[in-house]
Amino acid sequence: MASVEWKEVEGRDAIHKRFLFSNFVEAFGFMTSVALESEKMNHHPEWFNVYNRVDITLATHDCSGLSMNDIQLAQKIDHIYSIHKK
Repeated sequence: MASVEWKEVEGRDAIHKRFLFSNFVEAFGFMTSVALESEKMNHHPEWFNVYNRVDITLATHDCSGLSMNDIQLAQKIDHIYSIHKK
């Protein structure tokens, strides 16, 4: 269950991070937790899931780039990941 830091997306004002899990159920549980937090913030990620991998990209479409909402959501996602990987 390893991950790296958030990275800038080439050619976009966005950040990206890949999250790895032991299996699909763990990945889906993580996505569900992120979805609930995103809904509270009214700020939603772009994401892609294949089996045990979840790729998340954050950007704010209203400002065509990064905003504090992206940074705050990234921090919350990292916290959720730390809980799910235990």
